[in-house]
Amino acid sequence: MPKETPKEIPEEIKKVVLKTSEPIGLPKKPSQFSISAALTKSEEAPEKIIDSTKKDLPSQHFSETDLQNEWKKFLLELQEKDIIVYNAINSFKLKKKEENIVVVTYPSESAKVEFDKIRSDFFNHFMHKVNHFNISVEFSVDITMKKEIITKRKIFDKFAEINPVLKELDDLFKLDFN
Repeated sequence: MPKETPKEIPEEIKKVVLKTSEPIGLPKKPSQFSISAALTKSEEAPEKIIDSTKKDLPSQHFSETDLQNEWKKFLLELQEKDIIVYNAINSFKLKKKEENIVVVTYPSESAKVEFDKIRSDFFNHFMHKVNHFNISVEFSVDITMKKEIITKRKIFDKFAEINPVLKELDDLFKLDFN
C-alpha cells in the first residue's frame, strides 16, 4: 500500500484591491433641466468691452423739443404699422435729463417689454436725425400713468360698495351692464 501523502493545500491568494481618490470614469454631468444644478451654477460676469469708437462719434446738441417731435412722429408711424405695440407704449414719456441722457418713464413692466422691442428702431433713427451718437437711456416706472378702462360694471360695483341697496336691486332685477 502506498503511502498517502498529505494533500497539498493550496495557499490562499490574497486579493489586493487598489482604491483611488477620484473616480476613474467620466464625471457625472447634471441634466440641462436640473434645477439644483442651475441654482449651484456660479454665474460669471460677462466681460465688458469698451468700444473706443463710440467716443469718436459726433455728439451735437439736441433739444427737448427735438426729442418730443421725433417721439410723436415715431408714434404716428407705429400706429399705422403695429397698433398693439402702439397701444402699449403711447403713454410713455421721454425727457432729456442731461446732454447725453434720455429718461423714459413707463407705466408697467409689460409695457416696457413692448418698448424694448422697438427701442433700437427709435433711438437709431433719433441719433441719426440729431447727429448725436452718445445717448444713453435711463428707465423709471410711474404707476400713476397706468390707464384703466372703466366699464359700466366697474362703475356700478363702485357705487354698490357705497350703497349696498344697489347690489340687492341688481340681484332682484337682474340688471345687465354690458
